[in-house]
Amino acid sequence: MNTLLTVENLKVNFDVNGQDIAAVRGVSFSLNRGETLALVGESGSGKSVTAMSIVRLLPPAQTRYGAESRIQFEGVEVLASDEETLRRLRGNRIGMIFQEPMTSLNPFMRIGAQLTEALHVHQTLSKAEAEARAKALLERVGLNEVDRRFRQYPHQFSGGQLQRIMIAMALMNEPDLLIADEPTTALDVTIQAEILDLLHDLQRQLGMAIIFITHDLSLAEHYAEKVCVMRQGEIVERGPIADVFAAPQHDYTRELINATPRGLKEPLPAGAPLLLAAEHIGVEYITARSFFGRPTKRFAAVRDIDLRLHSGQTIGIVGESGSGKSTLGKALLGMVPHTGTVCFQGEVLERLTPAERKRHKAQMQGVFQDPFGSLSPRLTIGEIVGEGLRVHQPQLSRAERQAKVAAILEEVALGADTINRYPHEFSGGQRQRIAIARAVILEPKFILLDEPTSALDRSIQVKVVELLRNLQQKYGLSYIFISHDLAVVRAMSDEVLVMQAGAVVERGSTDAIFNRPQTDYTRRLIESAFDL
Repeated sequence: MNTLLTVENLKVNFDVNGQDIAAVRGVSFSLNRGETLALVGESGSGKSVTAMSIVRLLPPAQTRYGAESRIQFEGVEVLASDEETLRRLRGNRIGMIFQEPMTSLNPFMRIGAQLTEALHVHQTLSKAEAEARAKALLERVGLNEVDRRFRQYPHQFSGGQLQRIMIAMALMNEPDLLIADEPTTALDVTIQAEILDLLHDLQRQLGMAIIFITHDLSLAEHYAEKVCVMRQGEIVERGPIADVFAAPQHDYTRELINATPRGLKEPLPAGAPLLLAAEHIGVEYITARSFFGRPTKRFAAVRDIDLRLHSGQTIGIVGESGSGKSTLGKALLGMVPHTGTVCFQGEVLERLTPAERKRHKAQMQGVFQDPFGSLSPRLTIGEIVGEGLRVHQPQLSRAERQAKVAAILEEVALGADTINRYPHEFSGGQRQRIAIARAVILEPKFILLDEPTSALDRSIQVKVVELLRNLQQKYGLSYIFISHDLAVVRAMSDEVLVMQAGAVVERGSTDAIFNRPQTDYTRRLIESAFDL
């Protein structure tokens, strides 16, 4: 096999507000044609910085490479290349797929124009030839109705479809090397498996090499031939993927391999009182109106769902994107208009006045997928966590509120000394702990957990799951846990609801759903999860 890429002693330093930060420290590896190398590690380990260095996409004003660093791509010295040479490499010989397709695609350009742009830059094709190749590639990556899709904008596609479009864009010029940077992190398990199988098939057809960047070792095990495990900018272990999994040498590698939520929830005590009962919940959205403003089309996001949640119980809700999981959760909290009734602690919420409903808001809290988006950047952590106390417990003095905030920050393992810091000073896992603290400080009876661990590293997920278990046991909390991560749902839940197209297609105990699924859809979800 011919060596395609060689990275030797790569060192990358950033100038951040006058401070010299070492992001990558002496990384070396090589890649042959047709091979797949996984770069594995947690957030901040230097994986993406290493990948961006291969095509020199880091900001030159803030980036300094080591004097002895070398990156050779088929004899081309990348770090010494001029802009014209780099332009010929990027998107032509080396393609890239990024983690967030919505931030990588231009929202004001049609998909077709963005796909053909790469061909116009690197090849002299007519407009008709470029469009024909782009449409053929869209079909190749599994998109239907390509003539219609070609004229649409990014917001008109689902996450899985956008990732397929990003793959098509990266492959437009049939590159020799494809760098896939966390290409499936936010996708459902079924879509994740489809995307990775697609990449594997395209690799065989085109003979290209792949650098697969992920924080999930179970994915790397299934799709890579060799692996480099990165930590704090260094490679701490490397080798054939089978050897590394069979006999990991480094403690950090062992930690990553074992970083899957384990165990099952303690059984619910007999006779636990009913806390929340939802009957015939439905949510519809108007998707089209007539000239006079009358609705002409409606979309049923949630269809006739019943649910009963007891004190101390966790109900897991699983399903693919668009199945209605989050919409159902928002309906239970009264965040979206809905039909049907939600009875909480014996009172039908739809019959209460706004003033009466306010009494229940403190008892029904939510923790959502993107903690950074739900935390005000202008408020300190103390102000964010204590905000609910000011609204629902106005009788407390400022000192009493501060004492409660300090206590709950200790409870979620952040420490009372973080009280005056701001959200941007914390990692993703820490920000999720802040969101959990904000919900728990009001001592609620019920918390909706909507994808609370999906954007976190595996080891951080394990810690957050353990925290939620401990808080539930200590305070008798009831959870509805919405997630596409089946390993986390299995570890957290007493009962599981499986949703598809707005309806519940299967429900049962965690043991029954995961060990004796009754529907093909549930079986497909479980078979797509590599870490169960």
